[in-house]
Amino acid sequence: MKAWPVLGISIVQGILCLAHWFIYLTWMHFGWPLSPGALHGLRVALAVLSFSFAFSALLSFRLVHPLVRLIYRIAVLWLGFAHFIFMACVTAWLVDPFLLFVAGPQRSAARHGLAAVLCLAVLAAVAYGLINARIIRVRRIPVTLPNLPAAWRGRTALLLSDLHLGNVNTERFAARITRIARSLSPDVVLISGDLYDGARDKPAQLAEPLFHINTPLGTFYSTGNHEEFGVTARYVEALKGSPIRVLDDDCVEIDGLRIAGVSYQRSTAPMQLRSFLEGLKLREGGPSVLLNHVPNGLPIVEECGVSLQLSGHTHGGQIFPFTWVARRAFGEFTYGLHSFRALQVYTSTGAGTWGPPMRVGTTPEMALLEFR
Repeated sequence: MKAWPVLGISIVQGILCLAHWFIYLTWMHFGWPLSPGALHGLRVALAVLSFSFAFSALLSFRLVHPLVRLIYRIAVLWLGFAHFIFMACVTAWLVDPFLLFVAGPQRSAARHGLAAVLCLAVLAAVAYGLINARIIRVRRIPVTLPNLPAAWRGRTALLLSDLHLGNVNTERFAARITRIARSLSPDVVLISGDLYDGARDKPAQLAEPLFHINTPLGTFYSTGNHEEFGVTARYVEALKGSPIRVLDDDCVEIDGLRIAGVSYQRSTAPMQLRSFLEGLKLREGGPSVLLNHVPNGLPIVEECGVSLQLSGHTHGGQIFPFTWVARRAFGEFTYGLHSFRALQVYTSTGAGTWGPPMRVGTTPEMALLEFR
């Protein structure tokens, strides 16, 4: 396992410890009184839960076992709960000063009432997030490319991104994706990274349902950052001999349309990205499509003659208020079809989830691109 995912998890762990400490302080200030034994139990529970995500994530990078999968699912479910509990705690502290004017001497009772209302809000947000994350929308996106070969007019490409197959989104999830894909009858399927979540699982078994989409022109896939969490070659090797062709810094031409895929590692190194794209001599031919997991490097991609870049990664932020963070990081390219000079970029919110299996403020999707 590479060092940078461990560093990332360590940073997340530090944030989680502070968040759980803040939750504890808020309970002491706003919650109902507890006996000494219950208070000790609360401290222990929050301490254990604060380490649950990092522990289960690191465990899943090393071991494949039903118990590991169960521990990870519990940890990420709590992570979602903790997120909304933390937001509720922040809200409680912001509202508290106004209770002095509204409730006066009854302020203590009002605090308990506020805590009850916020607890219900947390439950509602978690329930909505869990349900919303399982309802996959199909977006139909008309795409007009200059000099598009006649053979491609009226054809469709199904863009899949961020399935995150692993401990949460298993082969059953992949089977759902396959059923939806088959009902759409696309001419080609394009997977723009994070097919896997990064766990040490059984990659061939997880992706096997996707082998049966059966498109006329094939299925093409480039890696994302979560494939880098483990050994990328292991995921690529699992797909050898399958209908899914890995475009690992590679390019194919189908009826005059070139489809290229850049690996996540190369896409984050500007000089390597430019070298790869310049070597394809895309400006000398017809239109081209690039599978690039993150919507970045756009000046280089545009200068090298790519017509359409297909990305994912952002999840649209997945859960509020990270929707704001994603928008700050990627601007208009956080989601949807936009132009960067002559380059068109479509960024998908993805079909799966990472971390908490919830979506609030965003929706999961499969994008059906209709070429015109």
